[in-house]
Amino acid sequence: MSFKIVTIYIMSIFYIQIGIKHFTNVEWFMKIMPPYLPYHKELVYLSGIFEIIFGLMILFEKTRFWGSWGLILLLIAVFPANIYLAQTNGLAMNTSPEVAWGRLPFQLVFIALAYWHTKL
Repeated sequence: MSFKIVTIYIMSIFYIQIGIKHFTNVEWFMKIMPPYLPYHKELVYLSGIFEIIFGLMILFEKTRFWGSWGLILLLIAVFPANIYLAQTNGLAMNTSPEVAWGRLPFQLVFIALAYWHTKL
């Protein structure tokens, strides 16, 4: 099994688990919803649905390309929540400023991984 396939499985599990968490712990995600966005709960649910769907899609070669591009777009779409967390210096989630600001570059890593998976 190649390293790329292993990362696909890891990403799939990660996104599916986080997607499920959007339904089992809605309040946790609502804390980092930027105030300027409407329909906080609905957006948390919607992003959870997409994380589950795209997480499943990357498992299968036939749907991996579109699932990976879906994840890229989703990561861009939820980036304002990560920016909001950083702007609050972590207060929105009761974490440290270092963690809040340190999360931002990881979005680029996750986007790069998803892009890498479009090339399989």
